[in-house]
Amino acid sequence: MPIVHPGILEVRAPGHNFFVLQDDQGLYVIDGGFIGGWRLLQGALRREGWQNKPVRGIVVTHGHLDHILNVAHLAKAYGAWIAAPRLDADHYAGRPKYSGNSRVTGWLEAVGRVMLAYHKFEPDRWLDDRDRLDISSGIQAIHLPGHTAGHMGFWWEEQGILFTGDLFVSYRDQARLPLDIFNNDSQQNVRSIETALAMNPRGVLPSHGSLATPEEHLRRLERLHERIVLSRSGDH
Repeated sequence: MPIVHPGILEVRAPGHNFFVLQDDQGLYVIDGGFIGGWRLLQGALRREGWQNKPVRGIVVTHGHLDHILNVAHLAKAYGAWIAAPRLDADHYAGRPKYSGNSRVTGWLEAVGRVMLAYHKFEPDRWLDDRDRLDISSGIQAIHLPGHTAGHMGFWWEEQGILFTGDLFVSYRDQARLPLDIFNNDSQQNVRSIETALAMNPRGVLPSHGSLATPEEHLRRLERLHERIVLSRSGDH
């Protein structure tokens, strides 16, 4: 499992990836992975030689099941705190509300919570837009709604890295929007892409993407935004 940037370990699984940050105090997991995430995390930490470092916190980008399935277990196993977006509280409690096309996701998650024995949790810290976490030189929560109401990215300003959660997906040298059935509001998701790019990051790290550098993922996101702008101009 690769170090994709100094201090950032990427834990990869089929169709999904999540991240571990390291600072002088220990480790911080961004999202908890999906099926097999606990095993994959332990293996990744061993291979990197990080297995004896304390896991201090779990940071959640949003409330979809493939991101929070293991959060309660990780927090208990490591004695770690949980920080998560306030506006996705119903997801953590196992009672998410979906409407429109995203009701498909709601049905899938309802089955998944039962089959995968989901354990609800309440964060130790509720996150709102621009809140700061005391990780490394400071990580800032950035509200990027659209995928869910509370969806957040996390901005490591010192390094110029933005963890983008499910703002976009990045495979086969190309970025695209998540399918409408996974988005709370796809048009709002597009506006959130503009918010992310306006921060002028040096690199971005999505939660669904091929193994690539943060800089390469950023180039893909910029090209996606260009395609969106061109498609809008063609509609007028």
